[in-house]
Amino acid sequence: MLLSLRCAVIAFAAIPLFAHAQDGTPPAAAPPLLSSAMDSELFYEVLLGELNAGGTDPGAGYSLILDAARKTDDERLYQRAVNIALQARSGDAALQAASAWREARPESRDANRYVLQILIAMNRIAETAEPLKSALSLAGPRDRPDAIAAIPRIYARTTDKQLATRVVEQVLAEDLMRLGTGAAAWTTIGQMRQNAGNAEGAVEAARRAQEINPAAEAPVRLALDLMSPKLPKAEALVLAYLEGKPAPEIRMDYARALLDAQRYAEASEQLRRVTTEWPQFADAWLVQGSLQAQDNKLAEAEKSLYRFLELARPQAPSEARSRAMAQAYVVLSRVAEQRKDFKAAEGWLDRIENPEDLVSAQTRRASLLARQGKIEEARQLIRQLPERKPGDARVKLMAEVQLLRDQQKFQAAYDLLKAATDRDPKDTDLLYDQAMVAEKLGNTDDMEKLLRTVIATRPDHHHAYNALGYSLADRNVRLPEARQLIEKALELSPGDPFIRDSLGWVEFRMGNTATALEILEAAYKSRPDPEIAAHLGEVLWSSGQRDRARAIWKEGQVQNAENETLRETLKRLRVRL
Repeated sequence: MLLSLRCAVIAFAAIPLFAHAQDGTPPAAAPPLLSSAMDSELFYEVLLGELNAGGTDPGAGYSLILDAARKTDDERLYQRAVNIALQARSGDAALQAASAWREARPESRDANRYVLQILIAMNRIAETAEPLKSALSLAGPRDRPDAIAAIPRIYARTTDKQLATRVVEQVLAEDLMRLGTGAAAWTTIGQMRQNAGNAEGAVEAARRAQEINPAAEAPVRLALDLMSPKLPKAEALVLAYLEGKPAPEIRMDYARALLDAQRYAEASEQLRRVTTEWPQFADAWLVQGSLQAQDNKLAEAEKSLYRFLELARPQAPSEARSRAMAQAYVVLSRVAEQRKDFKAAEGWLDRIENPEDLVSAQTRRASLLARQGKIEEARQLIRQLPERKPGDARVKLMAEVQLLRDQQKFQAAYDLLKAATDRDPKDTDLLYDQAMVAEKLGNTDDMEKLLRTVIATRPDHHHAYNALGYSLADRNVRLPEARQLIEKALELSPGDPFIRDSLGWVEFRMGNTATALEILEAAYKSRPDPEIAAHLGEVLWSSGQRDRARAIWKEGQVQNAENETLRETLKRLRVRL
């Protein structure tokens, strides 16, 4: 336990819970290390203490420095005694020195801070209530809300997070009732509950905080962290906040949460709101442009990305700005590539300056070479990428696999993945990708075996359930099992429009046309993707709604005329648009 004690206390020292108020005034110059009243005997004691602390007897050094601190009442000597004990990994000694310091100087925020941090580092959580309460009192009324807000970081490394939550709730009991601190206190309790695994309790705390101050951002940020299909009340808090005068950052974060949940249509609407209401908010244009490019809305994507670059270029240089601009260049390169303007695509990649984005740029270059028939040259370009971090080898592998899949070199992609899974047979993501390539090769037995291995290893892998269920439905075999698999996938990821598409497809295969149509209509509304358009169109076609089917298929063609499922559907049904 004491091995990491000093590291833990040093880490806590960076948290501003107990820092002096940032009022803009420069800090006073530090006084000399020793008091001018120190006599020669005390000076010798301190010197001897330092020699021992830096030599072979840190215990003796600690005792001498602590004794000198008590005699002089010098806070720097108390702090030095604490640090000597921490360096020696003696938590009890560090706590003794910090407690002595706090007893001598009860008004000292630093002394109180050390006592609290050492108790937490020693996992003596039950004893932290009193110093935490003192720390909040010493912060003063003006800084108290900020001090309350910093509490979850202080307890972030505790092992017994439920006990820590109870201690914090006890300390903040009175603050919960105060108008000036109630929202901050409830939000802090919500974060503590979240860290302790009590998500429903965290949502309730966020609700109480928002009830006190509907305009507060902290409760809604907590609600955003908690958003999931199983916690609909969290999203309700976000929506309630957005009805007022929200900060653009909050609406952007909500859009990102919707994207993570694959609720693309709703995310697009939030991005539209941001770019309309705050047209100078650069990040929104970047995300919107990337989403539009993904949806094959090339002209709209270019417009959004040009606007982002226009706003981003005048900003002060920073790594974040450089990475964002690199992302825009990569997406613009992809747009040019889709138009078969390879020269323009290469030109966008040439603008990337950040070396951290080399992988993305080189992968796009490889794609350009492959599209021009230079497959081996493209593969070599990816393989020559440097491996600076542990995960770089995997990034290169997946980039090469994707390159081969895009060029329909499925056997080569399968061979690459098989070699990787032979090295690491427990890597479920690689096994899943291998299964998908096996399907492209027509090896459905191998695909099914691989997907069942993924499901057995990771029972929460919704993509594996969906892929296996969809494959069975598409081949029109074992349809009840297919539906069961897809329903399990939907249970694990309720908002996924592609899983709903699979469910609609299996219902259609089972003869439940009305149910299939209802499911596919909802999936297509949520995510107007050409794959879903292919299925929805076929169900409409089979039910006699042929004009509507043609309209849906045309929409799908506009998004991606090369979509394999859409092309196969039109060919099989002998439909010419």
